[in-house]
Amino acid sequence: MENVHLAVEEDDLYSGYNDYNPTFDSEELENDVGFQQAVRTSHGRRPPMTAKFPGTAMGARPLASSFGSRMPLASSMGRPMTGAVQDGAARPMTAVRAAGYTSSLTRGSTFDPLGQSKGPAPPLEAKNEDTPEEKIKILEKKVNDLIEESCMAQSIGALQLALEKAKEAGRKERALVRQREQSGNTDHINLDLTYSVLLNLANQYANNEMYPEALNSYQVIVKNKMFSNAGRLKVNMANIYFKQKNYPKAIKFYRMALDQISNTHKEMRIKIMQNIGVVFVRTGQYSDAITSFEHIMSESPNIRTGFNLILCYYAIGDRERMKKAFQKLISVPLGIDDEDKYIPTNDDTTSNMVIEAIKNDKLHQMERDLKVLAEKYIMTAAKLIAPAIETSFAAGFDWCVDMVKSSQYVELANDLEINKAITYLRQKDFNQAVETLKTFEKKDSRVKSAAATNLSFLYFLEKDYDQADRYADLAMNADRYNPAALINKGNTVFVKQDYEKAAEFYKEALRNDSSCTEALYNLGLTYKRLNRLGEALDCFLKLHAILRNSAQVMYQLAHLYELLEDPQQAIEWLMQVISVTPTDPQALAKLGELHDGEGDKSQAFQYYYESFRYFPSNIDVIEWLGAYYIETQFCEKAIQYFERATLIQPTQVKWQLMVASCYRRSGNYQKALETYKDIHRKFPENVECLRFLVRLCTDMGLKEVQDYATKLKKVEKMKEIREQRVKSGREGSARGRREGREGSAGSADSGHSSSSSSIKGERLSAKMRSLPGSNEPYETSSPKELDASYVDPLGPQMERPKTGAKRRVEDDDFADADLGDDLLPE
Repeated sequence: MENVHLAVEEDDLYSGYNDYNPTFDSEELENDVGFQQAVRTSHGRRPPMTAKFPGTAMGARPLASSFGSRMPLASSMGRPMTGAVQDGAARPMTAVRAAGYTSSLTRGSTFDPLGQSKGPAPPLEAKNEDTPEEKIKILEKKVNDLIEESCMAQSIGALQLALEKAKEAGRKERALVRQREQSGNTDHINLDLTYSVLLNLANQYANNEMYPEALNSYQVIVKNKMFSNAGRLKVNMANIYFKQKNYPKAIKFYRMALDQISNTHKEMRIKIMQNIGVVFVRTGQYSDAITSFEHIMSESPNIRTGFNLILCYYAIGDRERMKKAFQKLISVPLGIDDEDKYIPTNDDTTSNMVIEAIKNDKLHQMERDLKVLAEKYIMTAAKLIAPAIETSFAAGFDWCVDMVKSSQYVELANDLEINKAITYLRQKDFNQAVETLKTFEKKDSRVKSAAATNLSFLYFLEKDYDQADRYADLAMNADRYNPAALINKGNTVFVKQDYEKAAEFYKEALRNDSSCTEALYNLGLTYKRLNRLGEALDCFLKLHAILRNSAQVMYQLAHLYELLEDPQQAIEWLMQVISVTPTDPQALAKLGELHDGEGDKSQAFQYYYESFRYFPSNIDVIEWLGAYYIETQFCEKAIQYFERATLIQPTQVKWQLMVASCYRRSGNYQKALETYKDIHRKFPENVECLRFLVRLCTDMGLKEVQDYATKLKKVEKMKEIREQRVKSGREGSARGRREGREGSAGSADSGHSSSSSSIKGERLSAKMRSLPGSNEPYETSSPKELDASYVDPLGPQMERPKTGAKRRVEDDDFADADLGDDLLPE
């Protein structure tokens, strides 16, 4: 108890813990004069005393121990030496040699505690690549690099290169396994690397449509129990069977994959079930497909599945369930933000900068694409089920419009109304279509402009140009930046032959939408009408750069080069037309005409013959081919062409005369006589036929020659009397109008110009001029040069401008506004 001391209140239990010996204060070394002097001068580099024990700095000094009371010398800082006796309490010495100091420091050596004076560290020892471990590591790295190169090649579309890299990676990996087995490291085989190699190889086989090899590679992975979660790859195998149209096996493997995926992977299971539903649709098992799609819509509804469900209900004809499915479709949440979030405010500059940065970022683009896809599915579903859910398609459209108006897709209601008008057009009910479109005149500017544009388009097709002009103005007033409205306005001016003004409207449409091909095409036609062929050529060349395979554009380029008197360029462009539309008879005929103009009769014959083969009713082509065979002294072959011309134009006596002439030239006089007699029965007043009958009967010594000679004289006499009457009538009228000769001359000139313009469309070919006239026997006619005329392959309407239908309805038959059947469908 005498050693037990009770704590007194006045005593501080924690006293003394903050007290320390200032000798150990290292923070004040800079202010220690003795230490700084030892560092700077030779005072700190005194030679050591003779050491009694080697390796110590104490020399022959007497060492203090716990058995002696002698105090050791202090250092230059006043630190007590290790093992010093303080306050009468002795402790044993811990070390003879002070830590960190040796006797190797001699006089003149510098203070270098970090050892920097020894120079740089020696170089690292080089790896020995000959060891098995290093070889295995290098080989593993090569395999990984090959897998990465294969994936990169696939990402840029080099599928063959990707497959080669995948095969090489497989060979390297097998070599790696053999090397491990030889070195006895079979326990350290990298299964992840083997899995990656096999999976990449299977994927590359599938990408290159080498489906048997891909299935074998997938089977190797799936059957190996050492690969975890390999059962999921049965989805890939099912996809291959689907591409091979082996639908039962595809369903089997999809279900096997579904069984091996736990419920925690809900999204993956939903995708597999969607694939199963699609396969059932392909096999026509709509009830099973409906079961899959309904489960998905109850668990995780999405737009694509909702649309597929409507298609299945439509296929089985269930009206009520179609309506319910449509309501589910328009209520599917898209999970995207409102567009108002991207509208900048005028107050906060920082937030405006953020909005500008995210306005066109990847996320916003993805949201826009998703919304466009949803609108497309809803519009398609509404157009599909509208005629089926009610007694009439109009009532069905009205129900769909009401449903859409009460959903998040309110703006689609107006588009559905426009599609209703388009449906009326398809049913040839133009009045109802016009009435439906007229209901939009009092709505907002966007819808009003769309409806007015379509109305202008309809009236233009009906050639009611005043109404078309009126609604084009209405569409322009509602939306001046609507290129379709400007095109329609330009078209109404174009038909009034005010080409300069029409060109201005087309230019304005191009300024509003530089990718508007209709405006550029019509502008080229306008320049062509203005005879500004160079500018027209520039327009069509630009258009050809946009529409590389447009036959209309290439034909216009060929026609322009022909007008510019460059037939070789025209032939080249027409050859491109033939490459796009190889069965176009008018383009083939045009090529024949150009080659004929160049003097290449054999090539011209080839193209004319091909044109006749595809369209055997073109009189110009038939005429050229018949004249060609007559010219080459193959009259028998010309007969079939002139007989076809007789069927096409039975009231034209010249074709029948040509047939009879061919029989005469070929020496078949009996057939020629029968043909002339048949012509005489149909055309008894034809002088030329009677002349040949008289000549044939005379040559053949027939008794009928006298009858035909008598008829010939009567017909010639009647012809002379008729000509005299016409001549006398002209002279009498000339005397009555003698004073107004100048005026009549002026009117005659205008009449001549108008008649020449009408003859331009239906002029006779110069080939017929090479044939004998009415007063000349065919045998005495010398062959003359053929000069085949040409009718525009796409008809006189080829140069009519395209109309600018509203872009919203471009997917329909009436949206492309190509003005009639002269332009090929896009």
